[in-house]
Amino acid sequence: MKNFEERLGRLEELGALVKRNDIPLDEALAAFEEGIKLSRSLEKDLEKVENRIEILTNGTEENAPSSEGADSGDSASSGPSLELFSFDRA
Repeated sequence: MKNFEERLGRLEELGALVKRNDIPLDEALAAFEEGIKLSRSLEKDLEKVENRIEILTNGTEENAPSSEGADSGDSASSGPSLELFSFDRA
C-alpha cells in the first residue's frame, strides 16, 4: 500500500477533482467515494501515531499492547529518559 504522504496527496487531488464543475456526476461521485475511503484510512493512521506519541511522552507503555516479548522490570515505572527532547508537561 502507498505511504501516508502519497495517500494524502491523492486525497488532495480527489478534493480538487470533486470541486470542478466540468466533470460528470458519476465521475465526481466515484472520486468522492475514493476520497472518503482514503480519509478514513488516513484518520486511522493518525490515531495510531497520536497514541504512540502519547505513550512516548508519558514515558510508559503499561496500557499499550506490546508486540515485543521483553519484560518490563523496574524501568517501566521510571520511564525512559527523554533528555534530547524538551517539552512542557503543563
